[in-house]
Parts: sequence; structure tokens; C-alpha cells
Amino acid sequence: MDEPVFQWREDTPGVAGRVHLNNAGASLMPKSVLSAITGHLQRESLIGGYEAEAEAAESVRNVYAAVAGLLGSTPANVAIVENATVAFYQALACFDFQPGDVIVTTRNDYISNQLAYLSLARRRGVVVQRAADLAAGGADPDSVRELLRHPRARLLAVTWIPTNSGLIQPVEALGEAAAAAGVPYLIDACQAVGLLPIDVARLRCDFLAATARKYLRGPRGIGFLFVADRVIERGQYPLYIDMRGATWSTQDSFDLAPDARRFENWEFSVALVLGLGEAARYAGQVGVLHGGIRARELAAKIRLKLSDLPGFRVLDHGAELGAIVTVEIRGWHAADAVKELRARGINTSAAVRDDAVIDMDQKRATSALRISPHYYNTDAEIDVACDALRGLERSPRSR
Repeated sequence: MDEPVFQWREDTPGVAGRVHLNNAGASLMPKSVLSAITGHLQRESLIGGYEAEAEAAESVRNVYAAVAGLLGSTPANVAIVENATVAFYQALACFDFQPGDVIVTTRNDYISNQLAYLSLARRRGVVVQRAADLAAGGADPDSVRELLRHPRARLLAVTWIPTNSGLIQPVEALGEAAAAAGVPYLIDACQAVGLLPIDVARLRCDFLAATARKYLRGPRGIGFLFVADRVIERGQYPLYIDMRGATWSTQDSFDLAPDARRFENWEFSVALVLGLGEAARYAGQVGVLHGGIRARELAAKIRLKLSDLPGFRVLDHGAELGAIVTVEIRGWHAADAVKELRARGINTSAAVRDDAVIDMDQKRATSALRISPHYYNTDAEIDVACDALRGLERSPRSR
């Protein structure tokens, strides 16, 4: 075992008990992340929640710098929120959509984002336009450019890596299209942060939403939103603003926070915030580029092994693939396969048709097993998982 892999596993208590291949759901936390969380919870139990927060004020400020370092941004452009969906919705809530306004998106956007677009269509008369896909998979930049020419185009919203496949969307090319059209650009980077290097200047995005729990290896229940300077300069803010995001200056007026904190809420878990900061620092030590390449190489190995097995259909399409492997197993519903593998000490997850209606219908699949390695996984663990999957194919279960 390479020395870095050995050290990463030494830092990760969870690898001793099972093969964890559900990093697209929630990665195993390093010891230092767990320590940051539990250490603060202990202080809360001893001196009180708000008192512990005051004591940790400098450490909390440092979290913004650590997250900004992952993005090529500044702390003033970072808002910390409860999860990536809250971050995404806070960005959507900046726009006073009118009937006939157009949101341009993709066929592979995350389910909660798609539901938000459809809700806006139902309640506000917004028109949702989904770009065509390239033959190899992924949004066609030319289709996006064409849709953004619509005079009522108000937003381009794209999920960088869909939850239901290994696809990596061409977000830089799409950012160029949005900039040329003068249309704001919102990226859901939930599955990208911690796996792919991020430079918000190259992406040209106005907003970028992400979580701590996936490839960043932080805790559940915390996320963040990048907000570009131009958004602040335009005076944009979410519809329902919290006392964290503004001050009540007179009876009938308020003053916005001067930075991205106008997108935050007053009440959040300081322990989880500190866990997020430590996860960001740990990712910097590992090197997102280095760790991400290893995770994607392990995923490619899984695809290669499973594509040669009878009864398995690998569903991932795209010119560039990430660390999520989706596979249909003959005779098995993915949820049942997840339970069977978990009983054998192997963690995976399931994607079902309702998670990604357009993509799953196109692939004629009702469910798919989702296997998502990370840099701390080993080749031996991949072999163990693939051997277990061979056993599933020999004993099919009714769908």
C-alpha cells in the first residue's frame, strides 16, 4: 500500500470495519474532523451553547477562509448554510421571477433542483428549458447557448456531477456561454467539491452550492454557498432574509449584510461548522487534484470489471466521468442489492427512477446500484466489492 493511502486510512477509523463505497452519499470522516465536532460539543455541554460559540469565534472565522481556499475565493464570498439544497434555494430566492421568465438547465440536474424549477413553473409561470445532450452524454454547450439567447432567459442552473451517474458536465464551457449572454449562472457542486479542483473565476459562476458530507469528507447537516462579488454589488438577497443577513434599522427598513453572509441564517450548529472547516483543511493537505484523480481511477477500475460481467449493465455516459459508478444488475432491485452488500460489510447506495426521471427513462432503467469510491479506498477493497457483486448475479432476486 502506498504511504499516502496508508496515512489516509490511519486517519479514517471507519475503514477498519467495512468497505465504504458510498462516498457520493457521505464519506467517512477523518479523525481530525470528528475531533473538531465532538470537541466543540463537549464545550457546549460544559459552558453552554452560545458561550461556547463566543469562545470559538476565531475558529469559526477561520472556517470561511478554509472554504474559500477550496474555491479560489475570499471569505467574504462564502455563506455557510445547512446543506447544499438550502444553498441552492437561497440562490434561487434572489430572483424575482415573473411569468414567462426562462430558467435554462440540463436533463441531468439533481432531483431537488428539478422540483424547484417545476414549482416555480407552477406557481410563478416560469418556463423551464432543458438543453439537449451530446451524443456521448452531458449537456451540449451549443444547445445552452441557443437557449440563453431567449430574451427572457434569467438564469442558467447546472448540476456539475449528477447524483445518479458518473457524468461530469462541461461547466466551464457553460459558464462561458452564460457570460457571453449576460445571464447569471448557478452551479450545484455537491458531488464535485473535494473531488475536483474548483476555481470560481474560471467557472464564471454567480453562485456555487455545495455540501460538506460527500467527497469533502465533512459532517452531514452543513453546506455552503459561494456568492460572486457582482451578486453583492447588484444588491441581490434571498426573499426571506434572516437576522444574520440584515439588520432591522428602522421600523420599515433594513440594511443588508455587506457580504455573502446575507444568505445565512442565524441559527446553525457551530460544531458542524468547525467540522466543515477541518474537512476543508484536510482536503487541502491531501490535495484535491491528487485525491480526486485516485478516486476517479478506482471508479474506472470498477466500471471495467463490471462491464465484463454477464448480467451487469454500466449506465455511466459522458466524455468525462467522475467517481460515481452506476450499474444495473439483472434480477435485482438496487435497494435490495444495497442491503445484501451492507450485510457483507460493503457500503453502497441505490439510485431509482424517481431520482432522475429523464436520465433513467432514457437508459430504460428503474434502479441502479451506485458505487462511489474515494482516495482512501484500496484496490483490494475494489476487488472484494466486485467479487461480492459477482455473487449477487449468481443469485438474482426478483425486482
